[in-house]
Amino acid sequence: MWVPCPVFRAEVGPARPAERGRPYCDAMPTIYLIRHGKASPEAADYDELSPIGHEQARLVGAELARRDLDLGPVVSGTLLRQRGTAVTALDVEPVTDPRWNEYDHLRLLALHPIGAGTLQERLDASLHAWTSSGATGEGSWNAFRDGVRAALDELAASLERGRTALVFTSAGVVAAACASLLNAPDPVFVAMNRVVVNGSVTKLVHGRGGTRLLSFNDHAHLERGDPELMTFR
Repeated sequence: MWVPCPVFRAEVGPARPAERGRPYCDAMPTIYLIRHGKASPEAADYDELSPIGHEQARLVGAELARRDLDLGPVVSGTLLRQRGTAVTALDVEPVTDPRWNEYDHLRLLALHPIGAGTLQERLDASLHAWTSSGATGEGSWNAFRDGVRAALDELAASLERGRTALVFTSAGVVAAACASLLNAPDPVFVAMNRVVVNGSVTKLVHGRGGTRLLSFNDHAHLERGDPELMTFR
């Protein structure tokens, strides 16, 4: 999904002299939401990056270097696969915040044991039940969504003009953040969550009108390599 940069032109005002000739979006604070590399479902610890996950993270690092960003904070959730992706991509330990952690999919499958078919189909059914339950408190959809949005808003407010923050996180967080920014109904979260590629980059910009989604689930840097690098869990 791509939104043309001129949408934001009215929000940023005249360019500073040193910035004339640069795209408006380049002068705005930017946040990249980066999904972690593929985890290790067959290993003793699922949360570790798999060999494919390490290669995805390496390619993320190469893509970020190519973009020559003016980096600000580098943050992640507390999960090993999120932190490991940051370390492999940048050789930097991220600042951790549990609000960037993924929902517990095993807990959701146990709480809402509905649906049939593939794991993805059963997970989608559980996510629909979770988001429509109306529950509040720890572990609820409302708490998860609100925590993600609060973490995003705090990070955006802290960024200086022209700086880029990197968030190494998970598909559910990326989908929840984007659905919230689009003011989309909850089922859109489930649909977006399903398609977020491991190692993909989602770009947000922050202006006077708030934080906006600029591009979603960019994974062109992975398509140049082995087809096995295109993974979803």
